[in-house]
Amino acid sequence: MTALNQSTRRRLQKLHQIPSVWEGDRRSVVPGLMPMGDQNPHREGECILWVDGTQAIVRAIDMAGPSDAGPEAIVRTLIRAMEQPHHPAKPARPQKIVVRDRELQFFLRGVLQDLDIAIDHVPSLPLIDDFFRGFQQIADGRLPELPDQYAELLEERAYEIWRDAPWNYLADHHILSIELNQWDLGTLYASVMGMLGQEYGVLLYRSLESLKQFRQQAYNSGDSLEEMEAAFLKQDCLFVTFDRLNEDDEDDGLILADLSLSEIQPSFGNLHPLEGLRPFLDEEESLSIAVALDGLHRFLKQHHRKLSKRPFPALNSRYQLTLPGDNDGQVSIPVSVATLPELSAEISEMLEAAEAAENQDQSVVRDDLLPDDCMVNIGMIPWKMLEVLRGTAKFRQPADVEIPPKGDGLPVIMVQASLPKAKALVQALQAVGGLKAVCFNPGASEFDDDDYDVGMLLTGDDTLYLFGEFPTDDATHSAARKKWDQRCKNTGGYCALVVAKGLKGANRGNPVAGDMYALFEVRSLFEQDLKIGTLRMRSTVEWF
Repeated sequence: MTALNQSTRRRLQKLHQIPSVWEGDRRSVVPGLMPMGDQNPHREGECILWVDGTQAIVRAIDMAGPSDAGPEAIVRTLIRAMEQPHHPAKPARPQKIVVRDRELQFFLRGVLQDLDIAIDHVPSLPLIDDFFRGFQQIADGRLPELPDQYAELLEERAYEIWRDAPWNYLADHHILSIELNQWDLGTLYASVMGMLGQEYGVLLYRSLESLKQFRQQAYNSGDSLEEMEAAFLKQDCLFVTFDRLNEDDEDDGLILADLSLSEIQPSFGNLHPLEGLRPFLDEEESLSIAVALDGLHRFLKQHHRKLSKRPFPALNSRYQLTLPGDNDGQVSIPVSVATLPELSAEISEMLEAAEAAENQDQSVVRDDLLPDDCMVNIGMIPWKMLEVLRGTAKFRQPADVEIPPKGDGLPVIMVQASLPKAKALVQALQAVGGLKAVCFNPGASEFDDDDYDVGMLLTGDDTLYLFGEFPTDDATHSAARKKWDQRCKNTGGYCALVVAKGLKGANRGNPVAGDMYALFEVRSLFEQDLKIGTLRMRSTVEWF
């Protein structure tokens, strides 16, 4: 069973405990209840909800996708209900939690131990039941996704695009113009999604300004989900996307494009900075998408061989399209479709520039320098012992200046390993130009809410290597860092790395002078010196 880490447990224990009983559950949500941001309003999802039964308020609510199948997602929402509840609730721990699932009860008992929270099983959850009844009433009153008279037409046009599969030869920066001059629309600018095998569909921008603005903001957002979401919601476009009809089926690694037509479901909608994502269309929007997709289909059918060539060719065609009219008649509409090679090249250059800037600015901290089973401590060496060590160490890299012997000693990072591994570490440092500095920089993890003090070694080839990641709320480390900073101030910003042997001997964790194999006297650098900002942990071994 996955358990909370100690820092998270200590943080939750500090919350004020209130005499309340909270209800928690996970319920299936019908398509009409899916949030506005969901890209497939046809599929069912699940909602995780925590409510305060004493105060009758919702503390936290989350939509759960297929990747959140386990009870861990319920715990994540519960922690948010404690620390970051919806207004007007205040951060707090409940006295008691009730759930209707036995397995969830046992899971929570294991995860929440030491938090002094009683976890009971009950056959029903009246507050949550009332909430979902009200939620269903709201869903029943929603507008239909497509006007009845155009639903079949739109689906036919969407399936034509699916059979064309333009993502096989068009990337999302290959832009086409579709001139309508109907329904208060002049020209739509089409971008095809799907070449990367992730999301499939067609975006129809109402203006070049919206298209360019989104691309610029999206490319510059880096890995920030908040910035990417903000850029997404500022788009001004109509869209059709394709998803698997039955999301409950096991995908077994299948690519959406490999599925048959009967397994695909198109979805339509509108994006606008003042509306956000709206998963339904009015009559004029339905007609404009139907005509635009028809024109795009004819253009793809006529030119797909030329469109597959590079560079992106300049092509232009005009079509006379028909739509159902009054009294079973038809209306003829002229539509022009063209490629926009110059615009496509401009957008491609935006992406290349953003990637180049990200690669230049991104600092990657490696963790393959220190031996896996070594011990690392932050401490100091008294000045008298330092003088002895300077003469006895098998290897010494002296400082570029004379270090003033102020304070109680020289601050050091002590790395203790077996003798063969100590020698290998020294040889590895020599191979990269020696050691330039010992560094500390703020860090934050994407896997929890903790902040870290990231300890690194800067080598002669300007590479950063991790030697420790220390939670900032750890009292032992905080005391050690405070002493480290003061000692570095006394020495004018100098410190040392000491590599010692004897990891498996009697001096394990407390090496004496005879165990100290190498001495590197270097500068000590901090956040203001490195100027790389807060490091983000993306995996268990990489800080960016």
